[in-house]
Amino acid sequence: MDEHDGSPGRGGRRRAATPKRTVVRVIVASLLGLGLVTGVGIVVAYERFNGNLTHVDVSDQLGDDRPDQAIEGDLNVLVMGDDTREGSNGIDSESGGGSDTTILFHLSADRKFAYGISIPRDTAVMRPECYEEDETPIAASDGYVKWNDAFLVGGPACTIRQVEQLTGVFVDKYVVVDFNGFKGMVDALDGVEVCIPEDIVDTEHGITLKAGTREIFGDEALSYVRVRNVGDGTDLQRIKRQQTFISSMISEAVGAEMLARPDQLLRFLNAATKSLTTDFDNVAQLAKLGQSFNGIGLDNIAFVTTPWTYDTDKVSGGVEWLPEVEDLWQLVIDDQPLTEEFLDDGISAATNPDGTTSESADPSGGATGSSDGASDGATGGDGAGLDEEGRADASLC
Repeated sequence: MDEHDGSPGRGGRRRAATPKRTVVRVIVASLLGLGLVTGVGIVVAYERFNGNLTHVDVSDQLGDDRPDQAIEGDLNVLVMGDDTREGSNGIDSESGGGSDTTILFHLSADRKFAYGISIPRDTAVMRPECYEEDETPIAASDGYVKWNDAFLVGGPACTIRQVEQLTGVFVDKYVVVDFNGFKGMVDALDGVEVCIPEDIVDTEHGITLKAGTREIFGDEALSYVRVRNVGDGTDLQRIKRQQTFISSMISEAVGAEMLARPDQLLRFLNAATKSLTTDFDNVAQLAKLGQSFNGIGLDNIAFVTTPWTYDTDKVSGGVEWLPEVEDLWQLVIDDQPLTEEFLDDGISAATNPDGTTSESADPSGGATGSSDGASDGATGGDGAGLDEEGRADASLC
């Protein structure tokens, strides 16, 4: 899961905000660095990280009417951000917690391409029937509700079921990341550099972040990704900040300096795994997933958002999917790469936070098409130009 021009409604297709990279990639790519630790250290670290993971099998809560897994060997992983708001003092003026971030990752059966699809939390949907842990039914919504209502009433199992019932896509695995875990991960990285396009001043919660490129830490980082009542105040704008933050976090986590410091790497992995609830059995399975991403290469990984338009008639402040979303889901089901229709609004994982392309990427853009991060939102595109001092231009980032 950002931008609007103040004119809600069906005013034509909008360029959607697109995550450059993702929380799960931060975690699994970093797990590969365990190879830096030798001997007994590997065993100790492995057992510690396994102990950190919260393993929850939700298969009994998904019903008997799940979609078929059409292609053998492909993999669909649903990643959800859990905003518990514990100790947050209501940073975004909401209560009760929930999942404000949902990303469906598709890895091809031949492991030659992958893409992530972000679903805005304010998407209006008819929530299907879900099930409690004891398989007691949770009644379907009797009208339109926001996408994240499923997580609120039935946790990750209900969100998985919502994905499967509304898209026809079979979900193989899931990962829930606690937003509060961001703080420990950021501190383990000694801060994360972000480009802030405009001043963020939230006097209600004591948050002041000046525009420009700077490193942010701990509570400040958590505030940056969670605060909502800044800018135009939309959830879609908050998604944009989260995506930018995650992109920079990945650069830090998989960078040469990180891999050269096993102590820092272990602190990061310890914090990251403490933040996870998943049906992956252990960190070895996560590492295998990370290796798949690594083998594909950044230039063959794309990120898009479900095509959307503002529609406040169904839910307050809501958006709705455009008809072409059906084509997007069919690509996932058929294990096909994204077409130009979606790549035009997407971004390559090889794109750096400053809008440039990674040196390791295919200069032509590879399988991911456009890498300029273009967006028509009020705060400019996802990519950023450089000012006279070589820093990201705050007016463009």
